[in-house]
Parts: sequence; C-alpha cells; structure tokens
Amino acid sequence: MNEPVIQDFELPSTGNIIFKLSDHRGKNVVVYFYPKDNTSGCTLEGQEFRDLFKDFTKANTIVVGVSRDSLKSHEGFKAAQGFPFELLSDKDETACELFGVMKLKNMYGKQVRGVERSTFVFDAKGKLVKSWRGLKAPGHAAEVLGFVQAL
Repeated sequence: MNEPVIQDFELPSTGNIIFKLSDHRGKNVVVYFYPKDNTSGCTLEGQEFRDLFKDFTKANTIVVGVSRDSLKSHEGFKAAQGFPFELLSDKDETACELFGVMKLKNMYGKQVRGVERSTFVFDAKGKLVKSWRGLKAPGHAAEVLGFVQAL
C-alpha cells in the first residue's frame, strides 16, 4: 500500500495549544495513533514513549499521541500517566482519515470502525520517512527510537 503524502495538519492538543506539524520543522516528529485513552494497550504504549522520552529528545525528536478522545479525556490520561508529550484530539477523524488509520475491527463478534494502532515518523524537513501499521504496543516505542536515532 502506498503511504499518503502528508503536507501538514493541525489538531487541538493538551496544554491548550494547537499542534501544527509544520511548526516543528528542524526536529523529527513521531505521530502515534492509538485507539482509546485509559485502555491497557494504549496505556502501555504511552508509558513506553514516556519512559524513552529523554532519548527521543536527545535524538532531536518530538512525540505526540493521537486518538479520537476529547481533550478533557486526554488531559486526564496524560496527567494520570505522567506523559511529558502532548496528546492530540481528533474527534472528527480529520488526521485519522489523512493518515488512513480508520479500519473495521472485530470487537466481541461485531464489526466496529476504529483506529488502527499506527506510528509515523517525519524527518526534520517534514517528510514522512517511516510508518508502522497494525502494530502491537509492547516494545514498539524502542523500535521507533532506534529508527530516529539512525536518522
């Protein structure tokens, strides 16, 4: 599957700011999409990015998480887990559609539309250089870190 060409996007973010991809030129940007705040896999994934955050910073990289949850939900999730990075709210699925992460999933025998756990890395020039789709949370943040350290 061909990856989408992402020129730019902006979403409301924790910390009462608007995140705009192009505002971060000069740094690598990790954008990770996850299904839902306060669920086991999403919590684990966020904790792994949190625990490696200093290493991402040393690698000239910022990390942001994106889900369809509200900013209020994100603020609580971020505070409870001590995330040092922002969470972006994509309630209307603008970025989810842009990145092609909305998928039909089976949940308790029913088909539901949801976010496929996916991560995208943009280089310091704003070019999409790597993506992972349909990934499992355990160990993923370390894999992403290894990739950005090699950029």
